[in-house]
Amino acid sequence: MTVKELSQQARHEQALAKYVLDAPELLEEIKDLSPDDQKDQIQWAFEDEAEAQGLQPWELTLKYTTTPEEFEVERLKLHKEAAEVLGVEWEEYCEMNNLVV
Repeated sequence: MTVKELSQQARHEQALAKYVLDAPELLEEIKDLSPDDQKDQIQWAFEDEAEAQGLQPWELTLKYTTTPEEFEVERLKLHKEAAEVLGVEWEEYCEMNNLVV
C-alpha cells in the first residue's frame, strides 16, 4: 500500500502502533489505565516525541509510515500544499517554518 492509499487517520493510527513498539516503557507506565486513557497518553507522548525531533505530529506520522526517501518527498509536498492553502509564497513559508530545501 502506498502513502497515497492510506487515509490520514489510518496513517496516523499505523504510526501510533509503530511508535509504541519503540516505547515499551510507555506501555508499561500506562498498562493500568483504561483503554481510552491509554490512547490519550500514547497520543500525547507521540506529540511530545514529534516536538523533541523538531517535527509537527503529522510529520512524525509520515516518518513512521514511509521510507526515508518517501518521507522527504511527501513532507515537502504536504508543506507546499499548506503554503498554497495559506496563500504564502514558498520561500516565505520555508522561512516561517524553518524548512531547508
